[in-house]
This record gives sequence, C-alpha cells and structure tokens, in this order.
Amino acid sequence: MTTKFNTREEWLVAAVEALRPMFSALTGETLPAVRVSVGWPGGNGRKNSVIGQCWSTKVAADNVAQLFISPVLGDAVRVLDVLAHELIHAIDDCESGHKGRFAKIAKALGLTGKMTATVAGDELKAQLEEIAAELGEYPHAVISAGAVGAESPKKQGTRMLKVECEGGSGYVVRMTRKWLDEFGAPKCPCHDEIMIEA
Repeated sequence: MTTKFNTREEWLVAAVEALRPMFSALTGETLPAVRVSVGWPGGNGRKNSVIGQCWSTKVAADNVAQLFISPVLGDAVRVLDVLAHELIHAIDDCESGHKGRFAKIAKALGLTGKMTATVAGDELKAQLEEIAAELGEYPHAVISAGAVGAESPKKQGTRMLKVECEGGSGYVVRMTRKWLDEFGAPKCPCHDEIMIEA
C-alpha cells in the first residue's frame, strides 16, 4: 500500500472528506467542520477501552468539534469506523449521547452492535475498505498502552514512609521524610519506645 500522507492528521482530514458523501447519501446528514487528531481519549486509566472521542462545539474556543482517535488503533478500516462514530457525535454536537438521533444516524450509516461501541456492518465495512485503499497507508505506529515492559507515564507514588513498633506489635504509622528527619520517629503507644523506619 502506498503512503500518500506524511502525517496521520493529514490522513484523518482526508478521511473526513472521503466519508462526507457517504454520510450525505446514507443518512441525509451534512458533516460539520471538525478538527481531528490522534490522542488519548477518555482520561487516565482507560487508555485501551476508549478508542475515540468527540468534544462538543460548546467546549471549543473556536466552536469547532474536536475529534480524537486513540493511538492504540492502527488498522485503517477500524480507524475509519471509529471516525464515522465520532463524526455522528459531531453532527449531533454530542446532544444525544448514544441514543436518539445518534442511534438513528449510526444505523442508517451501517454501524452495528452496542451503540457505545459500534462496529461497521458488512456493507459499511466494504465501503470503508475502498476508502482506506484510496487513502493509502495510515501513517501511524500503534502505541501499546499498558503493555508489559512499556514505558508509560507513572503515577506519583506516596511519599509517606512506614514507621513501625520495634517490639513487633504491628502498630504502624506513616509519615513524611521531613518530619522523620526533623523530629524523629514517634513513640509506640504499646511499648512506649521509639518506633523504627521499616
């Protein structure tokens, strides 16, 4: 497959334009202006489960819907079907969630399955395969969020140190290094002895 685009964003912008006539023909809807990019939708902890997201015009300073496709996706046809899902949210300006107008448009387009996690039905998939072939290679390398050995941003761990009873009573206190260095460890209420850092 040939590469026609240097960046995935260029590819995605071209994909929106390639989907535009399909939306018009199958749903009678006109696609609004959108900005589309690759990024982590869904916030912390949901890197693999949320694969697309549309932000309403109401939250964008320029009143243009913002769409994000997850970097865990690499298959061009799957990217197109997720993009189609997010474009429906843009048409509806995120008003219906996954019900009402959203569901009606999704079904007319050929998206199937649970409306919160649609996939292209057979007919739509065939059309998306044609569009993907015309667009050429999706210029993106998949990011495996949470893969074993993968370096990803780490959450800051606690800075509290464990201090315990030297006598083995199981009494534990957590405190910062600052207080431990400045004032020392507290006395264990069980044995009235200075506790030790564990």
